[in-house]
Amino acid sequence: MTLLYIITAALAGGIISVTLAALVAWRVQPRLIPLFVSYAVGALLAVVFLDLLPHIFETTTEYHKVAAWIMAGILGFFVLEKMVLWRHSHDHGAQFATLAEPGSPPTKSSHADHGHHHHHGAPGDVAHGNASSAWMIIIGDSFHNFTDGLVIAAAFVADVRLGILTSVAIIAHELPQELGDFMVLIHSGMSKRRALFWNMVSSLATLVGAVLAYFLLQELEAYSYIFLCLAAASMMYVAIADLIPGLHRRTSLRDSLAQFALIGLGIGSILLVHFLIGH
Repeated sequence: MTLLYIITAALAGGIISVTLAALVAWRVQPRLIPLFVSYAVGALLAVVFLDLLPHIFETTTEYHKVAAWIMAGILGFFVLEKMVLWRHSHDHGAQFATLAEPGSPPTKSSHADHGHHHHHGAPGDVAHGNASSAWMIIIGDSFHNFTDGLVIAAAFVADVRLGILTSVAIIAHELPQELGDFMVLIHSGMSKRRALFWNMVSSLATLVGAVLAYFLLQELEAYSYIFLCLAAASMMYVAIADLIPGLHRRTSLRDSLAQFALIGLGIGSILLVHFLIGH
């Protein structure tokens, strides 16, 4: 039954995030993208501090090891991001130069526009370019989705309720990522239908990672808290290192109030699921 939950969550998460991102990408206005990011911050932090960490401390008394594994996870994700495996390259100037038309100057990074660490441009910021950039994005997204699958499996093996909450948070932070990926695929020369197809294909890496992790965790049940520590580290890293800095680039009172409200909505949605499912 646990494996069925994992497969369902992995498939549903990918389909929901990619489909919603595609629907939004057809009509999205760049100024609205940070709304997805603000909600994701609240959902991610709520799962980490209200569910993952309390559950870890309930299952083990090795508190020093827990702290060490979380620190190792954060540092590990930092290194992977530097190696362009955890996320697409932060050196987006070079990426835009690749995507731009021959002879045209590189465009500015749109980090300020959407507050997401992928630094994908808003519609119209990127001219149609060569297809190699699109494939780089698809491959990078597959690595990321594979990691999400590991996180989902670790959470469900520990507790079904925790798995559901973790899946909700992952879908929340996948939305702005998939939206950014979708736009870059389009502006690298893909049709909208082809971009949707390849985003769906890359989302299947979530299922692969989840099923693989399920069978590994069955053999290493005594060490499942380590995977939960890494799950908490990944969510903290995404929220604090990648998403929040982008939100700070929008400093107007209106934007700030909207961010506060949507972060609260993200936290509230996790609390609601927590209340409906029970402790």
